[in-house]
Amino acid sequence: MKILIADKSSPVCTRILTDAGHTVDVNTGLSSEELKGIIGDYHGLVVRSATKVTADILSAANQLKVVGRAGTGVDNIDLDAASQHDVVVMNTPGGNSNAVAEIVLGQMLGLARSLYAACDSMKNKRWEKKKFSGTEIKGKTLLLLGYGRVSTLLAQKCMALGMRVISHDPKIGKNITDDLGIDIRANLESALPEADYISVHLSKRENTLNYLDDREFALLKKGSYLLNYARGGIVNESAMLKALDNNTLAGAALDVFDVEPPTDYSLIQHPKVIATPHVGAASAESQENVAAMVAEQFVDFFTGNGARNVVNP
Repeated sequence: MKILIADKSSPVCTRILTDAGHTVDVNTGLSSEELKGIIGDYHGLVVRSATKVTADILSAANQLKVVGRAGTGVDNIDLDAASQHDVVVMNTPGGNSNAVAEIVLGQMLGLARSLYAACDSMKNKRWEKKKFSGTEIKGKTLLLLGYGRVSTLLAQKCMALGMRVISHDPKIGKNITDDLGIDIRANLESALPEADYISVHLSKRENTLNYLDDREFALLKKGSYLLNYARGGIVNESAMLKALDNNTLAGAALDVFDVEPPTDYSLIQHPKVIATPHVGAASAESQENVAAMVAEQFVDFFTGNGARNVVNP
């Protein structure tokens, strides 16, 4: 089979596919029109988050059998259109979960101790020792929005550091405590006032757009922190900016935005915000993991051994 890798990926992906007898082209940075012009030649397509697999692209993909997302989120792929064209869409859940959990933990510590502001102060030749007295995360409550691989890994790390962890996921309609000791709440409103830190790990769907808005921010305790390493649009950016300005939020760490790359930097440039350019999953280990996973899934698919981690109906 002929397979196109359209986004930057670890060489292990190409190696596994070619070792299995497939022809692989690596062609990254294509525009939508360029991709549409060549996609008809391919039976498989590997993407990360940059390439948008739209209905228009899929309509031109007359030989395409499978799209593989080297990662978890598939909001850059039109799943309904893929199904209409009998194209299987697979992702690679778990391959980059630890990378995201680790960076979120790192950013929590950075927010608690104002590490980035203190570093910036020093680089600007200022010695402001009294200004940067912070807090500890031990004994604080972390609210996880979303109950999945990343959030449970983060919970384990934070519990080991002495934090209390609660969670809310709209898919879970009852109050339970899991085997890790995470207190899962069916009702978001009951959890928000208890949170010192809120970390977003929801999938981006119609029912999670603006999941945190003015109403939800009004329920938070003053001086809480927000971290979003999931997807832009789950947290209303205007509402977040107001919460930062009125000191409901003491700070925020953001890796994802409504528009990427951003066109409005008012939130990113806020003095209480630390921001990164959607790099939560970008560790060397995680990229190796997801590249190998998607290639192995393609090999199984094309040899008739089934499709794993299918995400479209």
